[in-house]
Amino acid sequence: MKFYEGCTALITGTSSGLGAEFARQLAPYAGTLVLTARRLDRLEALKSELETLHPALKVFTYGADLRDPGSRTALVQWLAENNLRVNFLVNNAGLGDHGAFASSDWDRVSAMLEVNISALTHLTHLLVPAMQEAGRAAILNVSSVASFFPLPNMAVYSATKAYVTSFSEALAIELKPSGITVTALCPGPVPTEFFDSATRPGEEDKAAHFETMPAFVVPAPQVVHQGLLAVSRDRARVIPGPLLCVAVTVAAIVPFVITREILRIFSKKL
Repeated sequence: MKFYEGCTALITGTSSGLGAEFARQLAPYAGTLVLTARRLDRLEALKSELETLHPALKVFTYGADLRDPGSRTALVQWLAENNLRVNFLVNNAGLGDHGAFASSDWDRVSAMLEVNISALTHLTHLLVPAMQEAGRAAILNVSSVASFFPLPNMAVYSATKAYVTSFSEALAIELKPSGITVTALCPGPVPTEFFDSATRPGEEDKAAHFETMPAFVVPAPQVVHQGLLAVSRDRARVIPGPLLCVAVTVAAIVPFVITREILRIFSKKL
């Protein structure tokens, strides 16, 4: 974790789940943390917690709806006005939706596209030039194991995460000469609020049940630790959990016609 000593980290989606865990694990090492999410009250509570535990740490909060391009631009302008030079960007904010695409709510789908793809790409685009000038920086994009599979009933979500993984891999190659590390963190099921928020109203009985796939479930602290370790080792991609990593590796060499049939059967059972 010495890689992160004295860094200035911007973490999106920090009001709960992986975002809050990133803040907690970075707090003992970072010089400054910038926490952003829509729920400012949660950010302030987290800030108070971190400052109490780590008196030398500087914590800033910024309430923003990353679906709005103007809010993203305003965030970066606010960083500049406060002389906050970000050298570690954690694009963690993300939205999900579980259910048939035909019956999906377009506003929800649109928000998912904006947060999972547009916000991540836009913030990276706004901050990379300054990172290149600094000469040493890192970007961690939270993707998903869903990025490797076109999941029925999560069609848009898995497609957005496929974008995140591909985008991260390409940037890792582009930015390496600039001294910037780019990593895609691709977790499987993690017990956070994500699945609750991805469940449509009235379909709570169809929400993810972790007890049906315990071997693939990885706790949030372990996911974050493996993500931060991968960044420090300049790894372009990390899949937390040894069993899940093996499963994805095996799936990658199986003819897709077989994978498609497995997904069809799995979807039917769900």
